[in-house]
Amino acid sequence: MAGKSGQTPLSRDGSIGPTWWEERKAAAWKKFQAMPMPRRNEEDWRFATIDAIQLGDFQPGQKGSTSAEALLKRSTASFPHTAKAVFSNDRLLHIEGGEELAKQGVVFESLAGALHKHPSLLEKHFMAHPVDLGAQKFAALHAAHASAGVLIYVPKNVDLKLPLVSFHWLDGNESAVFPHTLIVTGENAKVTVVDFLSSTEVGGKGLACGLNDLLVGPGAKVDYVCLQQWGSQVTSFELNSARVEKDGEARSLFVNLGAAYARQESRSTMMGSGARSEMLGLSVGNDRQEFDQRTLQCHDVPNTWSDLLYKNALDDRSKSIFKGLIRVAPGAAKTDAYQNNRNLLLNPEAEADSMPGLEILNDDVRCTHGATTGQIDQDQLFYLMARGIDPRTGAQLLAHGFFEEVIERLPEKKIGEAVRSAVAAKFAAMRSLPSQRVSRPEANREKESETLDVRALQGLSH
Repeated sequence: MAGKSGQTPLSRDGSIGPTWWEERKAAAWKKFQAMPMPRRNEEDWRFATIDAIQLGDFQPGQKGSTSAEALLKRSTASFPHTAKAVFSNDRLLHIEGGEELAKQGVVFESLAGALHKHPSLLEKHFMAHPVDLGAQKFAALHAAHASAGVLIYVPKNVDLKLPLVSFHWLDGNESAVFPHTLIVTGENAKVTVVDFLSSTEVGGKGLACGLNDLLVGPGAKVDYVCLQQWGSQVTSFELNSARVEKDGEARSLFVNLGAAYARQESRSTMMGSGARSEMLGLSVGNDRQEFDQRTLQCHDVPNTWSDLLYKNALDDRSKSIFKGLIRVAPGAAKTDAYQNNRNLLLNPEAEADSMPGLEILNDDVRCTHGATTGQIDQDQLFYLMARGIDPRTGAQLLAHGFFEEVIERLPEKKIGEAVRSAVAAKFAAMRSLPSQRVSRPEANREKESETLDVRALQGLSH
């Protein structure tokens, strides 16, 4: 599999499943091979560094160098949870909690288990949503190789009080993983799901091409958190879609901390009156990391609501790209939609490109969108430096406050604490590296100055 046209793509894996499953995988592989690599002059790839997409000679299903016992010890969540699945290089290491959940009619199965125990459910819903924000080639690649992940089905009126969690490990170099999460909920069901995506080696190379679908039934509520901490030389794709039916609620948070290049696409479609979708994103970049974010909020029927808030904090020469669209279909009156991308530059050499957009085909709506990019407030930084905090640490403290608006939207506070801890760990790792900070140019590169509401300053005056 290759990032450049001259390289040889990897062969499709030889997994065996039902006839429909194998036929779909074979068709997806042919589609992947037939589609060209993206070009930067394509609108869906505008500003992206195409050469950063390294598909290399990575192979799925390789045996890792870390023992199962060691990975299981590392696969721990800091918050209570009902069930857990652990995968390494797309191999299931452990799954627990499914039998107890089954007593309530809940399905928590690996993809392999679901193929045998719940084939009709998987056949109906596996990748049933469109991927149409630019990464169609990589969605086909995922469909051709997907074998690791979970199917979650929560029946009508079942309220799961504690989250369900999955851990996906990329173990060793030159491996490819294809995490998959499929969540299907019945009427008035409630569930929270957290995916942890990590590499065993901080500087490890690899390819991660994941996909998750949220199917939110009438009156149901789904909260989904994806915590991405791949190694620093990983190429990552994370493709998300949510379909929300009448009076349903979907909330997703994507935390991007790792990978050299990480493309995240998120599509949310409001299918029934009263449907609500909240799309959240949080990224911390350093070195030459690139976070490429593409989103679509689809309002297909009247009386629906969506709110998007993506925040990026960028140090060194890291880069973020945000392209979002609110689309209101004809007849979708009383749409209430918001879209906001905010970027904080911790270094004047960092780059943030934002392209929010609206496509409104109905008059009776309320839609707003915007983007801001600014550098650290120097008065706030001086305040911290006057108390003995070095500039780099001070800037990171301000970034912690910058992210609070996103984290506080999570209803489960202990999951929010896990996100804060992961962000703090990323900043700590950044402080251990040589700074790539350059002198501030006279010309301020801010697209729009703003004063940040910095909660990290609370209590420091004492």
